[in-house]
Amino acid sequence: MKTRTTKNHSQQRGYTLMEMLLVLGIIGLLLGLGVYSMTGVLGDADEGKAKADIKNFEANLIRYKTKAGLYPTTEQGLRALVERPSSGPAPRSWKQFLKEPALIDPWSNEYQYRYPGKHNAESYDIYSWGPDGKDGTDDDIGNW
Repeated sequence: MKTRTTKNHSQQRGYTLMEMLLVLGIIGLLLGLGVYSMTGVLGDADEGKAKADIKNFEANLIRYKTKAGLYPTTEQGLRALVERPSSGPAPRSWKQFLKEPALIDPWSNEYQYRYPGKHNAESYDIYSWGPDGKDGTDDDIGNW
């Protein structure tokens, strides 16, 4: 009885250079699509943070008015939530509601405050100049 000890070379098969290039091309394409789809995420996060900060200012301004009896003037601004206003009208009672870093938006500009507001005539405007750092452009983010 004869046993077969040698393997047929046609049964041993590796990957060809063409197959490897095809797989690497597909992986590269998928990575490129993933990176491209993530490009707007950081901008969206900054905008979301600015909107959340503005909501936080609104809540703290209500607390301020309850304690002080009035909203801060435009001149006093949001800084009245951080330090006691030095200009009039003086609040009847004052408490610090925020820390200094809270006044800075995600683009390193100070949040803006106007009372009475231009957009909210019966109350106040709180807004960020947005990514371009300029007032009155389409990328401004506010409570209107």
